[in-house]
Amino acid sequence: MATRTKRLSADRLEYRDVAKAIDHSLLRPELDDDAVREGCGVAREYDVASVCVRPADVATARDLLAGSDVRVGTVIGFPHGAHATATKVAEAERAMADGAVELDMVLNIGALRSGRDDDVREDIAAVVRAAEGRAIVKVILENAYLDRRQKVRACKLAEAAGADFVKTSTGFAPSGATVEDLRLMRRTVSDRVQVKAAGGVRTLDALVEALNAGASRVGATATKAILDEYRARSSGDAEATAAGGLGGGY
Repeated sequence: MATRTKRLSADRLEYRDVAKAIDHSLLRPELDDDAVREGCGVAREYDVASVCVRPADVATARDLLAGSDVRVGTVIGFPHGAHATATKVAEAERAMADGAVELDMVLNIGALRSGRDDDVREDIAAVVRAAEGRAIVKVILENAYLDRRQKVRACKLAEAAGADFVKTSTGFAPSGATVEDLRLMRRTVSDRVQVKAAGGVRTLDALVEALNAGASRVGATATKAILDEYRARSSGDAEATAAGGLGGGY
């Protein structure tokens, strides 16, 4: 699928278009209980698409977001993708039992780089089978460690395994989402598979840039700043624009 032929801009988007493109990320290892509660409160107040929390925080997020339109997500095989497949499946089962309905799993990066495509595909497919009818699966490629051909192979393997999304990054590698990678990923997968940008989306303009490059979701920690900027610009505040494009980690 090609990238959008008609470019989006912040002034052409409704609030819901922006908010429901955001997965609010609460994955940093140092976050304490108060920070998780506060982050879920931000997600609820701003009515984003989802929160993406650490596995141990899924049940807490489920309770805090009950009755809202915000979905609960978590990570599998995070952040290196080197867990045994059975471990990833067990993580997925526990996460869904705790209330997760979105699973962002890291593919086996080493296996991909080694050319073990069957192993990569089966690793993803095992989680997809476990999640069937209960959760969507987003496959994190961790593009910082891949060349162009490896990114293409990863996208094709994820789609063949039945994944719902391909995702650029964990946000914890040397680099995050880039426009070039998002366009490549969008061209590589079919319309059935969506693309998520993660790592470096910190401003409204960066979010719109990601959407124009083919993403339908973005992972962000700067959710409040992005959506406050949208509201300020929508109200005619000419000084509300925050500079900065894609790049870096969460």
